[in-house]
Amino acid sequence: MRKNYFLGLAANQKNVWRHLFTKATEEDAVELSKYLSRRYDGETILCKNGRSALALALKAYFNKGDKIIVNGFTCCAVYEAVKAAGLTPVFADINKKDLNFSINTLEQLWANPATHDGSPICGIIIQNTLGNPVDIKAIERFAGKHGLIIIEDLAHCAGLEYADGREAGTVGAAAVLSFGKDKSIDTTSGGAVVLRHHYMREIKTPDEPAHKSDCLRERFYPLFGSWCRRLTRIHLGGILMKFLLKVHFVERSADNKLDLSRKPANFEAKLALEQLKNLKPTEDKHLREFCLVKNRQAVLDELKEAGYYFDGFWYEKPVSPLRYYKKVHFDEESCPVATEVAEKIINLPIYYSKNDLKGAQEIIKKYTEDENE
Repeated sequence: MRKNYFLGLAANQKNVWRHLFTKATEEDAVELSKYLSRRYDGETILCKNGRSALALALKAYFNKGDKIIVNGFTCCAVYEAVKAAGLTPVFADINKKDLNFSINTLEQLWANPATHDGSPICGIIIQNTLGNPVDIKAIERFAGKHGLIIIEDLAHCAGLEYADGREAGTVGAAAVLSFGKDKSIDTTSGGAVVLRHHYMREIKTPDEPAHKSDCLRERFYPLFGSWCRRLTRIHLGGILMKFLLKVHFVERSADNKLDLSRKPANFEAKLALEQLKNLKPTEDKHLREFCLVKNRQAVLDELKEAGYYFDGFWYEKPVSPLRYYKKVHFDEESCPVATEVAEKIINLPIYYSKNDLKGAQEIIKKYTEDENE
């Protein structure tokens, strides 16, 4: 029998039962806050999700109308947070090697007169895409030279160690964490911000509990994902997932709305703390392995024929997902590399073994783009 994998929905049985039956209280949330404050040396605020945490960080350090530099290859959650804080994103193009902006790109962006029209550029968000580290020393020098505030988004890179030995999240004015699906810390939802420097604007701390419907959906998500993965063997996994989405038993990650008033569920705080305590800083902290391919649709079709189902690779547009792309008004001409990468990228979660993905890797290899192209 062929092996089938519904990538992006996998959850081992231990995680399934942990999500379903973990008991927690408000004290668990307090313990998570204390741990994050110690680890990242700042004031911690727990949030409904990562984009809410990022919005709070931006509100704390910037004034409405300010511009902030954002990676040109990212998720709509980042864009949503920037807009919720009343700021204007300035997208910086990336390089193909690590999917991050380089210091040369930033200098070119800064030298462009159009970048400085209207409101000033006041900050920069570092996301260390897919767990690939930026040149943090060079970016620090750039930020210091131009008076920019650095915000570190750890959704892809919690536990990453920069080349100079510092842990991601200990460099900028704030560290933002997401506990969403397939993130470095994965409890299905939830997030936090650690404010490390004195901030200019007072912000309201979320004080409403998580919606009961959200808690129920997040409790069961790993179980539903496990079912879908198994049912792909008889070609029913996709059908079940579409039904679960339609009746709102499952929510797409990109649809987890920003809400500055609500906290994460206590059980999510407890699970996040357990994962964080096991998170050891390391330079090799990839969230996903990626490559660029020719004719991506042909690759996906051949993979599907072989029994491999890739659901929701990151990202099919420079600012994903596709269904929200038009709202971003992304200038593809200003970020040509990000636009090209979004058309060619294939990426795999690292929690699958090499043996599991051996067949898939052989198929992908046939289409892989030469690094010199």
